[in-house]
Amino acid sequence: MVFSNPVLVWAIIGLILMLAELVIPGGIVVLLGAACLVVAGALGSGLVEGVVQSMTLWFISAIVLLLTFRQVTQKLVGGDSHVDNTDEELDIYNQIARVKQAIGPGQTTGRVEFQGSEWPALGDGSIIAVGTEVRIICRENIALVVEPVIQATFKTKG
Repeated sequence: MVFSNPVLVWAIIGLILMLAELVIPGGIVVLLGAACLVVAGALGSGLVEGVVQSMTLWFISAIVLLLTFRQVTQKLVGGDSHVDNTDEELDIYNQIARVKQAIGPGQTTGRVEFQGSEWPALGDGSIIAVGTEVRIICRENIALVVEPVIQATFKTKG
């Protein structure tokens, strides 16, 4: 019977895992399959015998292969490695919003529309009217701290 030969069992499992890499990309499953092939080779040459030694060799060879070749397979396969900015305040700094509810005077909060949502907003103490474009300075708790955008006017000579 084919399944009574441990060399063939380890080799078949290894090949199945390596082929599974086509369905489950990421570069890990192919290395686990390669570790199975290492065990099949060791069983075939008589270096190990029995289930305990086979599993121990598979575990050790899988760890060694993963630590050694993970960077290589990650470059070849790619993956979903995307690092976003972890400080959200840097993403909103200097962005433009529009006042929906008057801000001020003093520490009186108003509301601004930013990125399709309304946010509570604080100003510099002066009154900022509805419809004014404001620049986001920072965020204080859940409120955005804003200042009015100064529109530059240019005079032409003539």
